[in-house]
Amino acid sequence: MKVLITGGAGYIGSTIANALLDTGHMPVLLDSLVTGQRAFTEGKIFYQGDIADRGLLERIFHEHPEIHSTVHCAALIVVPESVEQPYRYYLENVCKSLEFFKNVEELGYPRVVFSSSASIYDAVPGFKVTEASPLKPSSPYARTKYMMEMVLEDLSRATALRGIALRYFNPIGADPRMRSGIHVREPSHVLGKMVDVALGKLPEFTITGVDWPTRDGSGIRDYIHVWDLAMAHVKAVEQFDVVMQKTASPYAVINLGTGRGVTVKELVAAFERVYGQRIPQREAAPRPGDVAGAYANADRALDLLGWKAEFSIDQGIASALEWGHKRKEILGYT
Repeated sequence: MKVLITGGAGYIGSTIANALLDTGHMPVLLDSLVTGQRAFTEGKIFYQGDIADRGLLERIFHEHPEIHSTVHCAALIVVPESVEQPYRYYLENVCKSLEFFKNVEELGYPRVVFSSSASIYDAVPGFKVTEASPLKPSSPYARTKYMMEMVLEDLSRATALRGIALRYFNPIGADPRMRSGIHVREPSHVLGKMVDVALGKLPEFTITGVDWPTRDGSGIRDYIHVWDLAMAHVKAVEQFDVVMQKTASPYAVINLGTGRGVTVKELVAAFERVYGQRIPQREAAPRPGDVAGAYANADRALDLLGWKAEFSIDQGIASALEWGHKRKEILGYT
């Protein structure tokens, strides 16, 4: 089947595209290239443009009428930046998604798999959350994801649109075949920063927040290999209609995580084990928008999609390190 991927030249979108190709499907990429990389589009069907451009969407669907569904990854994603630039985040993430959802439904392509985020969850005792756990997004970025979910759900209940919101936990690693990986020059997430320390791009790794109510004071997360994440999207598009039937609803929410909580200090220890040496590090106050964190109950993904995470933390770290050395060859910079 053909699948439209918005944000298809980004870290997650490009990896989903590769997973679709590897399983016999055909991705069609749409990306503005504001943050995405043209190198990730090579050899693939690619349209450069804005997700809110109805004329462009009409052209894409006219040229590829057999498109089965859309994976909507396009979004701005940096939490501290969202605190500094909330207008930009609400405009790009919420307003443009509203137009996008309306347009794909009106054009007759109503199946949408949406890249949501575990950052919308409230803190809960024990930190393990199900899809029914309380929500309390704590940054403009997280609130845009929450709003995008609400928009998708409301439109799904009022129109022919159908939505599956996949709540990502914390993607790590790279495509195992090294076709894609983290592409931003200065990654904001913890593993990207550790790799930059190992490559000599940063002098030390900073653990931001060491007084959270976790077992060692550092934040707790559910680190999921990006290839596992990508394969969950393959399952979601392949079984889209089955999910709608199983849930008897036009809208479904599914956590994507490993089901295991790992603290930042534990991730540092794992990184040093895989890397084979210690990295310089220091402790600091939390960044704006930071939270203690959460990890997934992933039972619903197994039930609805037949999916569960297969890769280990160590495999994710190893592939991130390999990509750190490989990406200059692909992207032209380290």
